[in-house]
Amino acid sequence: MASSLTKDSASSAGGEKTFFGHPRGMATLFMTEMWERFSWYGMRGILVLYLIAGVLDGPLAGREALAASIYGVYNAVVYMAAMPGGWIADRLWGARKAVLVGGIVIALGHFTLAIPADVAFFCGLGLIAIGTGLLKPNISAMVGGLYEGRPSARRDAGFTLFYMAINIGGMAAPLVVGYLGENVNWHLGFGVAGVGMSLAVIQYVLGGRHLGDVGQHPGTPASAEEKRAALRKVALWGGVAVAALVLDIALGTYDIEHIVNVLAVLGIVVPVVYFVAMYRNPALTSQDRPKIQAFAWFFATAVLFWMIYDQSGSLLTIFADGKTDRMIGGWEFPASWYQSVNPAMVIVLAPLFAALWVRLAQRDREPGTPMKFALAMLLIGGSFGIMGLAGAAAANSDTGKVTVFWLLSVYLVQTLGEMCLSPVGLSLSTKLAPKQFVGQIMGLWFLATATGNALNGWTTKLNAPLGDAVYYSLWAAVAVAAGLAFMMAGRKIRALMGDVR
Repeated sequence: MASSLTKDSASSAGGEKTFFGHPRGMATLFMTEMWERFSWYGMRGILVLYLIAGVLDGPLAGREALAASIYGVYNAVVYMAAMPGGWIADRLWGARKAVLVGGIVIALGHFTLAIPADVAFFCGLGLIAIGTGLLKPNISAMVGGLYEGRPSARRDAGFTLFYMAINIGGMAAPLVVGYLGENVNWHLGFGVAGVGMSLAVIQYVLGGRHLGDVGQHPGTPASAEEKRAALRKVALWGGVAVAALVLDIALGTYDIEHIVNVLAVLGIVVPVVYFVAMYRNPALTSQDRPKIQAFAWFFATAVLFWMIYDQSGSLLTIFADGKTDRMIGGWEFPASWYQSVNPAMVIVLAPLFAALWVRLAQRDREPGTPMKFALAMLLIGGSFGIMGLAGAAAANSDTGKVTVFWLLSVYLVQTLGEMCLSPVGLSLSTKLAPKQFVGQIMGLWFLATATGNALNGWTTKLNAPLGDAVYYSLWAAVAVAAGLAFMMAGRKIRALMGDVR
């Protein structure tokens, strides 16, 4: 498929075939990422619905709060896996091999999910987490490698094209996988996601010749002693985890919530340890320390943002399933289709926001990064304010359901908030990062999503006792308060940022 796309693409002045004016290798990475996101968002779209459908035996059946917790913590684990995945590529395999192995493992994970057995379900989730950790950070690094020595504007355009691949896959997946999973068979849905990932691997291998030397070798190969030290640490902590699980089972006290709680704690502890270690590092200059402090402000705000935002795949999906009127004529569309709304809105709004920031900058009226983050928090708080009203409307409705426009409004406001925070935060991370800590700062930025989802392992459990109206209104108030606090602290944060704007 990559080759057919390049035939229709523009050609360079020298006659070399390109992919819409970009290096031909971008076609390979574009299609790989699109199919990988198809598989990921397809599985994610039906995961909570599968858990609450009572398909699994034992304690999970009928426990919506625990299903939402598992969803949040699982997302956290996937994002945390990007840290060791990046290390493996940088120190052992190179990005090219890491992406290939990651893709194969992800496909195996989806096909394992297609097996109708509880053990297969959890093993499949584990394989997908490992594979995504290997693929996700390293395919982005390879995109950057294609533009080595090229103008920064060209690189930015390349990443914009790559971002479209993510959202095209994310938009299509719930429509296909969600329909099959909800209306035909859950395991067929998981299996189709595996087919998507298999297509990604096949075209990645076939299109590899267009990538040149990008990602062929590790950037800083680990010495034999470093490899042995890493292996010892993995064996030690892996042994501790297995021993704790075996002991829990032997004592007869095992409960899936124990794993959820441990992983939630881990999602909080890991970034704290990273921040402390980085701040105490003697290589950090006196000019860089305030920038790390400023980044901590942005990190904490991003954690709260993603904690609220990523409930779209758990509590909002449950709301769509049970409390939203999804009838069109005499046909009820799948609840998982709502997961396609945000990617579709991103595809439309991302270019508009990029143009808006440029236009405002030309008039010297572009808001600073702290103001953009404050706006993001006000918007995400506003989205949950709408959800609070939707919950109250559903509770007072004769049918117990509300129209589709409530959730569509929520997703629109959330996407507007995402446009103010996500691309801005990614760019800010590269600017605030000291040269010797660029990789770690980028890792911390992605860990903000992991920490937010880890917290969801606990916060979503409040929904059942509080009820929708109170629960969503509570977090709306917290987010708005955070946005106002960030706005008031803007001058102090800008001072810590130094020459970064």
